[in-house]
Amino acid sequence: MSQMSQTEGSHCSQESDRPEAMRPEVLRPVVTADQMRAIEDRIFAAGMPVPALMEKVAGLITQFLLQHYPKTQYPQVGVLVGSGHNGGDAIVVARELHLQGYQVIVCSPFSRHRDLTATHLRYVQSLGIRCILDEAQLHSCDLIVDGLFGVGISRPLEGAIADLVNTVNQFTCPIVSIDLPSGLHSDTGEVMGTAIRADRTLCLGLWKQGLLQEASLPWSGEVTLLDFGIPQTDITAVLGESLTVQRVSLPWAIAPLTQPRPRSTHKYEMGHLLLVVGSQRYAGAAILAARGAQASGAGMLSIAVPNSLKPLILSQVPDALVLGCPEHLDGSMADLCLHHPLRKYDAIACGCGLTQEATAVVRRLVDSKVRLILDADALNILGDRAAEILSQRQALTVLTPHLGEFQRMFPALPIDPCRISAVQQAAKQSGAIVLLKGARVAIADAHGQTRIIPESTAALARGGSGDVLTGLIGGLLAQPHVADANATYTAIDWVQSAAWWHAQAGIRAAQARSERGVDPMTLTTWLCPTLASLSAKPNSIAHQDGV
Repeated sequence: MSQMSQTEGSHCSQESDRPEAMRPEVLRPVVTADQMRAIEDRIFAAGMPVPALMEKVAGLITQFLLQHYPKTQYPQVGVLVGSGHNGGDAIVVARELHLQGYQVIVCSPFSRHRDLTATHLRYVQSLGIRCILDEAQLHSCDLIVDGLFGVGISRPLEGAIADLVNTVNQFTCPIVSIDLPSGLHSDTGEVMGTAIRADRTLCLGLWKQGLLQEASLPWSGEVTLLDFGIPQTDITAVLGESLTVQRVSLPWAIAPLTQPRPRSTHKYEMGHLLLVVGSQRYAGAAILAARGAQASGAGMLSIAVPNSLKPLILSQVPDALVLGCPEHLDGSMADLCLHHPLRKYDAIACGCGLTQEATAVVRRLVDSKVRLILDADALNILGDRAAEILSQRQALTVLTPHLGEFQRMFPALPIDPCRISAVQQAAKQSGAIVLLKGARVAIADAHGQTRIIPESTAALARGGSGDVLTGLIGGLLAQPHVADANATYTAIDWVQSAAWWHAQAGIRAAQARSERGVDPMTLTTWLCPTLASLSAKPNSIAHQDGV
């Protein structure tokens, strides 16, 4: 029932404002428009009547609206109706709201509609619901429900439709979009000419890839998944057992972090992380990475820094073994001076504050057979040869670039229009796990497994926040669970848990101090309290997209 063109709609659904209470198999899969069409085609081919499913989704949307937009506060509702099945969903919602006592105005700017939508439109007219062709009479509404277009929109909105959308965007009342804000590309989140700027989006059935792209954030508002009961067999038949692209949910993210440790153990069994970080110019980066590593629970932490930084780092991180290394005249690291061979470390995190003068150091680490996390200047040193160099490594590599670093390493992989596919290709070319930072962190491994962190905060847009994440990832990957071939969780699971944990700490710190008040050192103080709180009550946060 997916939308095939700009004038054809989509869908049918089931609701939950708290996704963690939903069926587990619906929490994770992320689909493109083509995949959603294929899943719906299987459902209808198996005998599910389209009208029955449309009634089901409309009932669920109506329940959501009754709960969140009560008639006493939102008595007049305008409903934008497209010509396809997305419009059909909307028109049935209009009918149900009318029957609940709302004053409903239906605006359908199309002269022709698909058969089922046209039938529902005739019926609401027979009920006396006011139906109009343009937006002129919608300005007095207390709520707008957007059902113009669903997934699969194929060309930009133009002419009268674009004018309608732009006018509605100027209204002060809240706007709720069905499945996607009309005008957004389902896969990339791009605006197709113009788009509805929704306060809420009710995503139907499965998470749409476009709603997890950064491009959609200004338009989609708070996103809630409405589960309409897609059989798991249909999901698996189209997406496969591995569910390649998945949205990270709270229970999934926290599960690795709450594994009990052995009752009898010691520090050498809890992993040894080496940080290779810092320079006279960027001494703080070494401290921030160390603070992230401390929170991870790694048993041993060694920090290699230029000789001149050793007293400072010892004073800030007294529990670490701080190794002073030869340095250039500018205070950057010239070589490594270690107490152990590299193979003695369980993981190495490198790059925070190094400067690009530390080329020889990075090359030595890349040539090792130790699990390696590369950030910041380590990535810049690799530059556009990253894929060529890293594809030869025989150990796990994790890359944590921001947008600029990613583009320098993979210049042939455009981020626009799809960050997700760019990260997947980068991971495949380099053989590494690639974590692309941003408001929607995207993580992919060389096998195509892709994870999206659905929550973040602008509080993390501070220099040094990424250093904390590097230390956190390094500390988790140094621990023995990663080396165990029979472990329940793979390396990408631990990387996604670190990214999720980092984001949640930022969110909680921002709630306490405001988004402007979360410097990276403050962020480190929220890591352990955040994990402790969520470990005690793992379902205490309702997952909501849109920050």
